[in-house]
Amino acid sequence: MNEIGHFIDGARVGGSGRTADVFNPATGQIAARLALGGASDLERAVEAARAAQPAWAATNPQRRARVFMTFVALLNENMQALAELLSCEHGKTVEDSKGDIIRGLEVCEFVCGIPHLMKGEFNEGAGPGIDMYSIRQPVGIGAGITPFNFPAMIPMWMFAPAIACGNAFILKPSERDPSVPMRLAELMIEAGLPKGILQVVNGDKEMVDAILAHPEIGAVSFVGSTPIAAHVYAEAARHGKRAQCFGGAKNHMIVMPDADLDQAADALIGAGYGSAGERCMAVSVAVPVGEATANALMDKLIPKVESLKIGPYTDAGADYGPVVTKAAQEKILGLIDRGIEEGADLAVDGRAFRMQGYEDGFYVGACLFDRVTPEMEIYRQEIFGPVLSVVRARDYEEALSLPMRHEYGNGVAIFTRDGDAARDFASRINIGMVGVNVPIPTPLAYHSFGGWKRSSFGDLNQHGPDSIKFWTRTKTITARWPSGIKSGAEFSMPVMR
Repeated sequence: MNEIGHFIDGARVGGSGRTADVFNPATGQIAARLALGGASDLERAVEAARAAQPAWAATNPQRRARVFMTFVALLNENMQALAELLSCEHGKTVEDSKGDIIRGLEVCEFVCGIPHLMKGEFNEGAGPGIDMYSIRQPVGIGAGITPFNFPAMIPMWMFAPAIACGNAFILKPSERDPSVPMRLAELMIEAGLPKGILQVVNGDKEMVDAILAHPEIGAVSFVGSTPIAAHVYAEAARHGKRAQCFGGAKNHMIVMPDADLDQAADALIGAGYGSAGERCMAVSVAVPVGEATANALMDKLIPKVESLKIGPYTDAGADYGPVVTKAAQEKILGLIDRGIEEGADLAVDGRAFRMQGYEDGFYVGACLFDRVTPEMEIYRQEIFGPVLSVVRARDYEEALSLPMRHEYGNGVAIFTRDGDAARDFASRINIGMVGVNVPIPTPLAYHSFGGWKRSSFGDLNQHGPDSIKFWTRTKTITARWPSGIKSGAEFSMPVMR
Protein backbone atom coordinates (compact mmCIF):
# COMPACT_ATOMS: atom_id res chain seq x y z
CA MET A 1 0.00 0.00 0.00
CA ASN A 2 1.38 3.41 -1.04
CA GLU A 3 1.66 5.64 2.04
CA ILE A 4 1.52 9.41 1.43
CA GLY A 5 2.67 11.78 4.16
CA HIS A 6 3.75 15.41 3.68
CA PHE A 7 6.47 17.35 1.84
CA ILE A 8 8.29 19.52 4.39
CA ASP A 9 11.65 21.27 4.19
CA GLY A 10 12.49 19.77 0.82
CA ALA A 11 11.66 16.11 1.46
CA ARG A 12 8.79 13.69 1.88
CA VAL A 13 8.08 12.95 5.52
CA GLY A 14 5.75 10.47 7.11
CA GLY A 15 2.55 11.30 8.88
CA SER A 16 1.18 10.14 12.18
CA GLY A 17 -2.29 9.61 13.57
CA ARG A 18 -5.33 9.77 11.35
CA THR A 19 -5.34 8.54 7.75
CA ALA A 20 -7.72 8.48 4.78
CA ASP A 21 -7.99 6.16 1.79
CA VAL A 22 -7.24 7.47 -1.70
CA PHE A 23 -9.25 5.63 -4.38
CA ASN A 24 -8.76 4.87 -8.05
CA PRO A 25 -12.18 6.03 -9.34
CA ALA A 26 -11.96 3.80 -12.42
CA THR A 27 -11.86 0.62 -10.36
CA GLY A 28 -13.28 1.73 -7.02
CA GLN A 29 -10.22 0.22 -5.33
CA ILE A 30 -7.96 1.84 -2.74
CA ALA A 31 -4.83 3.24 -4.41
CA ALA A 32 -3.04 4.80 -1.42
CA ARG A 33 -3.34 5.75 2.21
CA LEU A 34 -2.96 9.43 3.05
CA ALA A 35 -1.83 11.01 6.31
CA LEU A 36 -4.30 13.57 7.66
CA GLY A 37 -2.09 16.12 9.36
CA GLY A 38 -2.90 18.77 11.89
CA ALA A 39 -1.45 21.76 13.70
CA SER A 40 1.86 20.07 14.63
CA ASP A 41 2.57 19.11 11.00
CA LEU A 42 1.71 22.63 9.87
CA GLU A 43 4.03 24.10 12.50
CA ARG A 44 6.95 22.10 11.07
CA ALA A 45 6.18 23.50 7.62
CA VAL A 46 5.87 27.06 8.95
CA GLU A 47 9.21 26.76 10.76
CA ALA A 48 10.92 25.68 7.54
CA ALA A 49 9.18 28.45 5.58
CA ARG A 50 10.16 31.07 8.18
CA ALA A 51 13.80 30.04 7.93
CA ALA A 52 13.93 29.99 4.13
CA GLN A 53 11.73 32.89 3.03
CA PRO A 54 13.94 35.96 3.83
CA ALA A 55 16.80 34.71 1.67
CA TRP A 56 14.39 33.79 -1.14
CA ALA A 57 12.78 37.25 -1.02
CA ALA A 58 16.27 38.78 -1.22
CA THR A 59 17.11 36.67 -4.28
CA ASN A 60 16.90 38.90 -7.33
CA PRO A 61 13.77 38.32 -9.41
CA GLN A 62 15.51 37.10 -12.54
CA ARG A 63 17.07 34.26 -10.53
CA ARG A 64 13.65 33.39 -9.12
CA ALA A 65 12.35 33.38 -12.71
CA ARG A 66 15.07 30.94 -13.77
CA VAL A 67 13.76 28.37 -11.28
CA PHE A 68 10.41 28.49 -13.07
CA MET A 69 12.06 28.27 -16.48
CA THR A 70 13.70 25.02 -15.36
CA PHE A 71 10.47 23.84 -13.73
CA VAL A 72 8.53 24.34 -16.99
CA ALA A 73 11.11 22.19 -18.79
CA LEU A 74 10.77 19.48 -16.12
CA LEU A 75 6.98 19.54 -16.43
CA ASN A 76 7.25 18.95 -20.15
CA GLU A 77 9.75 16.13 -19.63
CA ASN A 78 7.49 14.45 -17.06
CA MET A 79 4.14 15.21 -18.73
CA GLN A 80 3.07 11.65 -19.50
CA ALA A 81 3.96 10.24 -16.07
CA LEU A 82 2.28 13.16 -14.28
CA ALA A 83 -0.87 12.80 -16.40
CA GLU A 84 -1.15 9.08 -15.71
CA LEU A 85 -0.62 9.65 -11.98
CA LEU A 86 -3.28 12.37 -12.00
CA SER A 87 -5.76 10.21 -13.91
CA CYS A 88 -5.27 7.27 -11.56
CA GLU A 89 -6.50 9.30 -8.58
CA HIS A 90 -8.94 11.68 -10.29
CA GLY A 91 -10.44 9.48 -13.01
CA LYS A 92 -10.26 11.93 -15.92
CA THR A 93 -8.77 10.78 -19.21
CA VAL A 94 -5.01 11.07 -19.69
CA GLU A 95 -5.42 13.69 -22.42
CA ASP A 96 -7.68 15.71 -20.10
CA SER A 97 -5.05 15.38 -17.36
CA LYS A 98 -2.42 16.75 -19.72
CA GLY A 99 -4.67 19.76 -20.27
CA ASP A 100 -4.90 20.17 -16.49
CA ILE A 101 -1.10 20.24 -16.24
CA ILE A 102 -0.59 22.50 -19.26
CA ARG A 103 -2.98 25.18 -17.97
CA GLY A 104 -0.93 25.26 -14.76
CA LEU A 105 2.32 25.25 -16.72
CA GLU A 106 1.15 28.36 -18.59
CA VAL A 107 0.97 30.29 -15.32
CA CYS A 108 4.52 29.15 -14.55
CA GLU A 109 5.54 30.52 -17.94
CA PHE A 110 3.78 33.79 -17.12
CA VAL A 111 5.70 34.27 -13.86
CA CYS A 112 9.00 33.85 -15.69
CA GLY A 113 8.37 37.55 -16.39
CA ILE A 114 8.39 38.39 -12.68
CA PRO A 115 11.22 40.96 -13.00
CA HIS A 116 8.85 43.06 -15.11
CA LEU A 117 5.65 42.13 -13.23
CA MET A 118 7.01 43.38 -9.90
CA LYS A 119 8.17 46.76 -11.15
CA GLY A 120 7.10 49.63 -8.94
CA GLU A 121 6.51 53.29 -9.78
CA PHE A 122 8.74 56.37 -9.50
CA ASN A 123 8.11 60.10 -9.60
CA GLU A 124 11.12 62.40 -9.62
CA GLY A 125 10.42 65.83 -8.18
CA ALA A 126 7.06 64.99 -6.65
CA GLY A 127 7.67 68.03 -4.43
CA PRO A 128 10.53 70.47 -3.83
CA GLY A 129 13.58 68.21 -3.66
CA ILE A 130 11.31 65.21 -3.04
CA ASP A 131 11.17 61.92 -4.92
CA MET A 132 8.37 59.42 -4.42
CA TYR A 133 8.35 55.76 -5.38
CA SER A 134 6.49 52.54 -4.67
CA ILE A 135 7.79 48.99 -4.46
CA ARG A 136 6.15 45.58 -4.19
CA GLN A 137 7.31 43.27 -1.43
CA PRO A 138 6.18 39.70 -0.66
CA VAL A 139 3.57 38.97 1.97
CA GLY A 140 5.92 36.43 3.62
CA ILE A 141 4.26 33.04 3.99
CA GLY A 142 1.21 32.20 1.91
CA ALA A 143 -1.02 29.14 1.82
CA GLY A 144 -3.26 27.49 -0.75
CA ILE A 145 -6.18 25.12 -0.22
CA THR A 146 -7.03 23.40 -3.50
CA PRO A 147 -9.86 21.15 -4.80
CA PHE A 148 -9.83 17.67 -6.30
CA ASN A 149 -10.96 18.58 -9.81
CA PHE A 150 -7.69 20.21 -10.97
CA PRO A 151 -4.94 18.75 -8.78
CA ALA A 152 -2.15 20.13 -10.99
CA MET A 153 -3.53 23.33 -12.49
CA ILE A 154 -4.95 25.08 -9.44
CA PRO A 155 -1.95 24.43 -7.15
CA MET A 156 0.29 25.95 -9.86
CA TRP A 157 -2.11 28.88 -10.28
CA MET A 158 -1.49 29.61 -6.61
CA PHE A 159 2.10 28.69 -5.83
CA ALA A 160 3.71 29.96 -9.05
CA PRO A 161 2.90 33.68 -8.59
CA ALA A 162 3.25 33.47 -4.80
CA ILE A 163 6.75 31.98 -4.96
CA ALA A 164 7.87 34.12 -7.91
CA CYS A 165 6.97 37.20 -5.84
CA GLY A 166 9.35 36.05 -3.10
CA ASN A 167 6.98 34.29 -0.71
CA ALA A 168 7.23 30.86 0.87
CA PHE A 169 4.12 28.78 0.15
CA ILE A 170 2.33 25.99 1.99
CA LEU A 171 -0.06 23.91 -0.13
CA LYS A 172 -2.95 21.87 1.30
CA PRO A 173 -4.25 19.84 -1.67
CA SER A 174 -7.41 17.77 -1.83
CA GLU A 175 -7.18 14.55 0.11
CA ARG A 176 -8.84 12.77 -2.84
CA ASP A 177 -5.91 13.11 -5.29
CA PRO A 178 -2.76 14.28 -3.46
CA SER A 179 0.00 12.52 -5.41
CA VAL A 180 0.50 15.04 -8.21
CA PRO A 181 0.85 18.03 -5.85
CA MET A 182 3.51 16.09 -3.94
CA ARG A 183 5.33 15.37 -7.18
CA LEU A 184 5.14 19.02 -8.26
CA ALA A 185 6.88 20.03 -5.03
CA GLU A 186 9.65 17.54 -5.74
CA LEU A 187 10.09 18.90 -9.26
CA MET A 188 10.32 22.46 -7.92
CA ILE A 189 13.22 21.37 -5.70
CA GLU A 190 14.81 19.67 -8.70
CA ALA A 191 14.39 22.95 -10.60
CA GLY A 192 16.51 24.74 -7.99
CA LEU A 193 13.96 26.05 -5.48
CA PRO A 194 15.45 26.27 -1.97
CA LYS A 195 14.08 23.90 0.65
CA GLY A 196 11.23 25.32 2.70
CA ILE A 197 9.85 27.61 0.00
CA LEU A 198 7.21 25.16 -1.32
CA GLN A 199 5.75 22.57 1.05
CA VAL A 200 2.75 20.27 0.97
CA VAL A 201 0.74 19.43 4.08
CA ASN A 202 -2.02 16.89 3.62
CA GLY A 203 -5.18 16.81 5.68
CA ASP A 204 -8.84 17.64 6.01
CA LYS A 205 -10.79 20.30 7.95
CA GLU A 206 -8.39 20.07 10.88
CA MET A 207 -5.50 21.16 8.65
CA VAL A 208 -7.58 23.90 7.02
CA ASP A 209 -8.50 25.32 10.42
CA ALA A 210 -4.85 25.23 11.48
CA ILE A 211 -3.85 27.18 8.36
CA LEU A 212 -6.53 29.81 8.93
CA ALA A 213 -5.54 30.30 12.57
CA HIS A 214 -1.76 30.34 12.17
CA PRO A 215 -0.45 33.86 12.88
CA GLU A 216 2.53 33.65 10.52
CA ILE A 217 0.52 32.81 7.39
CA GLY A 218 -0.33 36.17 5.86
CA ALA A 219 -2.44 35.24 2.83
CA VAL A 220 -4.70 32.34 1.86
CA SER A 221 -6.03 31.27 -1.53
CA PHE A 222 -8.92 28.77 -1.70
CA VAL A 223 -10.96 26.98 -4.37
CA GLY A 224 -13.90 24.73 -3.47
CA SER A 225 -17.63 24.88 -2.78
CA THR A 226 -19.35 28.18 -2.01
CA PRO A 227 -20.30 27.40 1.62
CA ILE A 228 -16.68 26.49 2.45
CA ALA A 229 -15.32 29.43 0.42
CA ALA A 230 -17.49 31.79 2.47
CA HIS A 231 -16.30 30.16 5.70
CA VAL A 232 -12.62 30.30 4.73
CA TYR A 233 -12.93 33.94 3.69
CA ALA A 234 -14.60 34.94 6.94
CA GLU A 235 -12.15 32.99 9.11
CA ALA A 236 -9.15 34.33 7.23
CA ALA A 237 -10.40 37.89 7.72
CA ARG A 238 -11.09 37.21 11.41
CA HIS A 239 -7.47 36.15 11.83
CA GLY A 240 -6.14 39.20 9.97
CA LYS A 241 -5.21 37.47 6.70
CA ARG A 242 -5.89 38.58 3.18
CA ALA A 243 -7.87 35.96 1.26
CA GLN A 244 -9.14 35.09 -2.20
CA CYS A 245 -11.77 32.35 -2.12
CA PHE A 246 -13.51 30.85 -5.14
CA GLY A 247 -16.72 28.84 -4.84
CA GLY A 248 -19.37 27.12 -6.93
CA ALA A 249 -20.75 27.79 -10.39
CA LYS A 250 -23.77 27.25 -12.60
CA ASN A 251 -22.57 28.25 -16.03
CA HIS A 252 -25.15 29.07 -18.72
CA MET A 253 -24.72 29.01 -22.49
CA ILE A 254 -27.25 31.11 -24.39
CA VAL A 255 -27.97 29.84 -27.92
CA MET A 256 -29.50 32.54 -30.13
CA PRO A 257 -31.75 31.70 -33.12
CA ASP A 258 -29.03 32.82 -35.55
CA ALA A 259 -26.30 30.64 -33.97
CA ASP A 260 -24.53 27.88 -35.85
CA LEU A 261 -26.36 25.00 -34.13
CA ASP A 262 -23.83 22.36 -35.12
CA GLN A 263 -21.08 24.45 -33.53
CA ALA A 264 -23.24 25.16 -30.48
CA ALA A 265 -24.15 21.49 -29.98
CA ASP A 266 -20.52 20.40 -30.20
CA ALA A 267 -19.57 23.13 -27.74
CA LEU A 268 -22.23 21.99 -25.28
CA ILE A 269 -21.11 18.36 -25.50
CA GLY A 270 -17.46 19.16 -24.83
CA ALA A 271 -18.10 21.81 -22.18
CA GLY A 272 -20.92 19.94 -20.47
CA TYR A 273 -19.55 16.39 -20.36
CA GLY A 274 -15.78 16.76 -20.52
CA SER A 275 -14.08 15.59 -17.32
CA ALA A 276 -17.47 14.10 -16.34
CA GLY A 277 -18.71 17.64 -15.71
CA GLU A 278 -16.32 18.06 -12.76
CA ARG A 279 -15.14 21.53 -13.77
CA CYS A 280 -16.05 24.85 -12.19
CA MET A 281 -16.26 26.25 -15.74
CA ALA A 282 -18.36 23.39 -17.16
CA VAL A 283 -21.50 24.44 -19.00
CA SER A 284 -24.36 22.85 -17.09
CA VAL A 285 -27.27 24.93 -18.46
CA ALA A 286 -28.10 25.44 -22.15
CA VAL A 287 -30.55 28.25 -22.88
CA PRO A 288 -31.92 28.10 -26.44
CA VAL A 289 -33.91 31.20 -27.41
CA GLY A 290 -37.27 30.37 -28.98
CA GLU A 291 -39.07 27.04 -29.36
CA ALA A 292 -37.76 26.44 -32.87
CA THR A 293 -34.17 26.90 -31.68
CA ALA A 294 -34.79 24.65 -28.69
CA ASN A 295 -36.32 21.85 -30.76
CA ALA A 296 -33.55 21.99 -33.36
CA LEU A 297 -30.87 22.05 -30.68
CA MET A 298 -32.37 19.05 -28.87
CA ASP A 299 -32.47 17.13 -32.14
CA LYS A 300 -28.73 17.64 -32.43
CA LEU A 301 -27.87 17.09 -28.76
CA ILE A 302 -29.72 13.82 -28.11
CA PRO A 303 -27.76 11.59 -30.53
CA LYS A 304 -24.48 13.22 -29.50
CA VAL A 305 -25.15 12.58 -25.80
CA GLU A 306 -26.29 9.02 -26.48
CA SER A 307 -23.07 8.29 -28.39
CA LEU A 308 -20.64 9.56 -25.74
CA LYS A 309 -18.05 6.93 -24.83
CA ILE A 310 -17.37 6.47 -21.14
CA GLY A 311 -14.39 4.51 -19.91
CA PRO A 312 -11.40 4.27 -17.60
CA TYR A 313 -8.49 6.64 -18.06
CA THR A 314 -6.53 3.82 -19.68
CA ASP A 315 -8.97 3.86 -22.62
CA ALA A 316 -7.55 6.38 -25.09
CA GLY A 317 -10.89 6.53 -26.91
CA ALA A 318 -13.00 7.50 -23.89
CA ASP A 319 -14.72 10.89 -23.92
CA TYR A 320 -14.85 11.01 -20.14
CA GLY A 321 -14.21 8.77 -17.16
CA PRO A 322 -15.69 8.19 -13.71
CA VAL A 323 -16.47 10.82 -11.12
CA VAL A 324 -14.06 11.15 -8.24
CA THR A 325 -15.76 9.24 -5.39
CA LYS A 326 -18.65 6.94 -4.57
CA ALA A 327 -20.25 9.78 -2.61
CA ALA A 328 -20.09 12.07 -5.65
CA GLN A 329 -21.66 9.35 -7.81
CA GLU A 330 -24.53 8.90 -5.35
CA LYS A 331 -25.11 12.66 -5.05
CA ILE A 332 -25.31 13.09 -8.84
CA LEU A 333 -27.71 10.17 -9.27
CA GLY A 334 -29.85 11.53 -6.43
CA LEU A 335 -30.10 14.94 -8.13
CA ILE A 336 -31.08 13.30 -11.42
CA ASP A 337 -33.89 11.47 -9.60
CA ARG A 338 -34.92 14.77 -8.03
CA GLY A 339 -35.09 16.44 -11.45
CA ILE A 340 -37.52 13.78 -12.66
CA GLU A 341 -39.64 14.21 -9.52
CA GLU A 342 -39.81 17.96 -10.13
CA GLY A 343 -41.13 17.46 -13.66
CA ALA A 344 -38.10 17.92 -15.92
CA ASP A 345 -37.99 15.81 -19.08
CA LEU A 346 -35.03 13.38 -18.92
CA ALA A 347 -34.37 13.14 -22.67
CA VAL A 348 -31.26 10.98 -22.24
CA ASP A 349 -31.10 8.75 -19.16
CA GLY A 350 -27.64 7.47 -18.25
CA ARG A 351 -28.46 6.26 -14.75
CA ALA A 352 -28.33 2.58 -15.71
CA PHE A 353 -24.81 2.80 -17.15
CA ARG A 354 -22.40 0.12 -15.92
CA MET A 355 -18.81 -0.16 -17.11
CA GLN A 356 -18.14 -3.77 -18.05
CA GLY A 357 -15.12 -5.03 -16.14
CA TYR A 358 -15.18 -1.93 -13.91
CA GLU A 359 -18.46 -2.47 -12.09
CA ASP A 360 -17.07 -1.04 -8.84
CA GLY A 361 -15.88 2.18 -10.52
CA PHE A 362 -17.63 5.49 -9.90
CA TYR A 363 -19.22 5.94 -13.32
CA VAL A 364 -22.27 8.04 -14.20
CA GLY A 365 -23.81 7.81 -17.66
CA ALA A 366 -24.44 11.01 -19.58
CA CYS A 367 -27.82 12.61 -18.84
CA LEU A 368 -29.68 15.35 -20.71
CA PHE A 369 -32.68 17.19 -19.25
CA ASP A 370 -35.12 19.29 -21.24
CA ARG A 371 -37.76 21.78 -20.05
CA VAL A 372 -35.95 22.54 -16.81
CA THR A 373 -37.24 25.59 -14.92
CA PRO A 374 -35.40 27.96 -12.55
CA GLU A 375 -37.37 26.67 -9.55
CA MET A 376 -35.98 23.14 -9.87
CA GLU A 377 -33.19 21.90 -7.65
CA ILE A 378 -31.21 20.60 -10.62
CA TYR A 379 -31.11 24.20 -11.90
CA ARG A 380 -30.26 25.85 -8.58
CA GLN A 381 -27.55 23.41 -7.47
CA GLU A 382 -24.12 22.81 -8.94
CA ILE A 383 -24.43 19.12 -9.88
CA PHE A 384 -20.73 18.68 -10.80
CA GLY A 385 -21.45 15.67 -12.96
CA PRO A 386 -22.22 14.66 -16.58
CA VAL A 387 -25.66 16.29 -16.58
CA LEU A 388 -26.79 19.07 -18.95
CA SER A 389 -30.05 20.95 -18.36
CA VAL A 390 -31.89 22.75 -21.14
CA VAL A 391 -33.92 25.78 -20.02
CA ARG A 392 -36.03 27.17 -22.84
CA ALA A 393 -36.31 30.96 -23.11
CA ARG A 394 -38.97 32.84 -25.07
CA ASP A 395 -36.66 35.68 -26.12
CA TYR A 396 -33.24 37.23 -25.59
CA GLU A 397 -34.24 39.23 -22.50
CA GLU A 398 -35.56 36.14 -20.73
CA ALA A 399 -32.38 34.25 -21.64
CA LEU A 400 -30.24 37.09 -20.33
CA SER A 401 -32.19 37.22 -17.07
CA LEU A 402 -31.49 33.57 -16.17
CA PRO A 403 -27.75 33.86 -15.41
CA MET A 404 -28.32 37.40 -14.15
CA ARG A 405 -30.65 36.11 -11.40
CA HIS A 406 -28.66 33.01 -10.44
CA GLU A 407 -26.64 33.22 -7.21
CA TYR A 408 -23.47 32.03 -8.98
CA GLY A 409 -21.54 34.20 -11.40
CA ASN A 410 -18.49 32.27 -12.55
CA GLY A 411 -18.76 31.84 -16.32
CA VAL A 412 -21.29 32.35 -19.10
CA ALA A 413 -21.36 32.13 -22.89
CA ILE A 414 -23.46 33.28 -25.81
CA PHE A 415 -23.50 31.67 -29.24
CA THR A 416 -24.62 34.03 -32.00
CA ARG A 417 -23.66 35.56 -35.34
CA ASP A 418 -25.03 38.95 -34.23
CA GLY A 419 -22.27 41.31 -33.07
CA ASP A 420 -24.75 43.73 -31.48
CA ALA A 421 -26.32 40.97 -29.39
CA ALA A 422 -22.91 39.69 -28.31
CA ARG A 423 -21.71 43.16 -27.36
CA ASP A 424 -24.90 43.91 -25.41
CA PHE A 425 -24.65 40.57 -23.63
CA ALA A 426 -21.00 41.04 -22.64
CA SER A 427 -21.73 44.55 -21.35
CA ARG A 428 -24.85 43.79 -19.30
CA ILE A 429 -24.20 40.34 -17.85
CA ASN A 430 -23.19 40.22 -14.17
CA ILE A 431 -20.79 37.29 -14.56
CA GLY A 432 -17.00 37.35 -14.14
CA MET A 433 -15.93 35.45 -17.28
CA VAL A 434 -17.82 35.74 -20.56
CA GLY A 435 -17.48 33.74 -23.77
CA VAL A 436 -18.70 34.82 -27.19
CA ASN A 437 -18.93 31.63 -29.27
CA VAL A 438 -16.49 30.20 -26.72
CA PRO A 439 -18.16 27.74 -24.29
CA ILE A 440 -15.50 27.69 -21.54
CA PRO A 441 -14.11 31.24 -21.32
CA THR A 442 -11.22 30.45 -18.97
CA PRO A 443 -8.75 33.33 -19.41
CA LEU A 444 -5.16 32.63 -20.39
CA ALA A 445 -2.41 33.03 -17.81
CA TYR A 446 -1.72 36.71 -18.50
CA HIS A 447 -5.33 37.69 -17.71
CA SER A 448 -6.98 37.11 -14.33
CA PHE A 449 -9.45 34.31 -13.51
CA GLY A 450 -12.41 34.83 -11.21
CA GLY A 451 -16.18 34.95 -10.94
CA TRP A 452 -18.72 37.33 -9.44
CA LYS A 453 -21.50 37.01 -6.87
CA ARG A 454 -21.28 33.86 -4.71
CA SER A 455 -18.68 32.32 -6.98
CA SER A 456 -15.93 34.51 -5.55
CA PHE A 457 -15.02 36.14 -2.24
CA GLY A 458 -12.28 38.76 -2.19
CA ASP A 459 -11.14 41.67 -4.34
CA LEU A 460 -8.32 40.05 -6.34
CA ASN A 461 -8.51 37.07 -8.69
CA GLN A 462 -6.20 34.23 -9.65
CA HIS A 463 -3.21 34.42 -12.02
CA GLY A 464 -2.57 37.34 -14.33
CA PRO A 465 -1.94 40.84 -12.91
CA ASP A 466 -4.27 40.29 -9.93
CA SER A 467 -2.10 37.45 -8.62
CA ILE A 468 0.96 39.69 -8.38
CA LYS A 469 -1.06 42.25 -6.41
CA PHE A 470 -2.49 39.57 -4.13
CA TRP A 471 0.84 37.97 -3.19
CA THR A 472 2.63 41.29 -2.60
CA ARG A 473 2.14 44.41 -0.52
CA THR A 474 2.78 47.89 -1.86
CA LYS A 475 5.20 50.12 0.04
CA THR A 476 5.45 53.80 -0.93
CA ILE A 477 8.56 55.82 -0.06
CA THR A 478 8.78 59.62 0.03
CA ALA A 479 12.44 60.73 0.07
CA ARG A 480 14.11 64.11 0.52
CA TRP A 481 17.85 64.64 1.01
CA PRO A 482 19.43 67.28 3.30
CA SER A 483 20.11 69.87 0.58
CA GLY A 484 16.39 70.19 0.01
CA ILE A 485 15.29 70.37 3.63
CA LYS A 486 14.23 73.75 5.05
CA SER A 487 15.12 74.54 8.64
CA GLY A 488 12.41 74.68 11.27
CA ALA A 489 9.49 72.44 12.19
CA GLU A 490 6.39 72.22 10.01
CA PHE A 491 3.10 71.70 11.85
CA SER A 492 0.58 71.79 9.01
CA MET A 493 -0.32 68.83 6.79
CA PRO A 494 2.48 68.33 4.21
CA VAL A 495 1.52 69.40 0.68
CA MET A 496 3.56 69.15 -2.51
CA ARG A 497 3.58 72.69 -3.99
